[in-house]
Amino acid sequence: MSEDERIYVGSKPILSYVTAVVTALQRADSVKVLARGRAISSAVDVVEVTKRSFMTDIAVDDISIGTERLGEGDAARNVSTIAITLSRQKS
Repeated sequence: MSEDERIYVGSKPILSYVTAVVTALQRADSVKVLARGRAISSAVDVVEVTKRSFMTDIAVDDISIGTERLGEGDAARNVSTIAITLSRQKS
């Protein structure tokens, strides 16, 4: 089993990412759901739908938020980021 899978959330439908998370949790010990900017709310939705509807035995281990600087010079702007780490609860 791999140590950590990463799911990058973008503009696809939420259920596409939920399916990816469920599949990744079957292969890996933990999954990191990553997003930035406007996709942050979608990433939170992915985690909540996965927890409530598909896999009730997962736990949120860590939530990290931050800011990335995109661009250079006068065109540079700050973009918010989030990383949510999920793992299966051990019974």
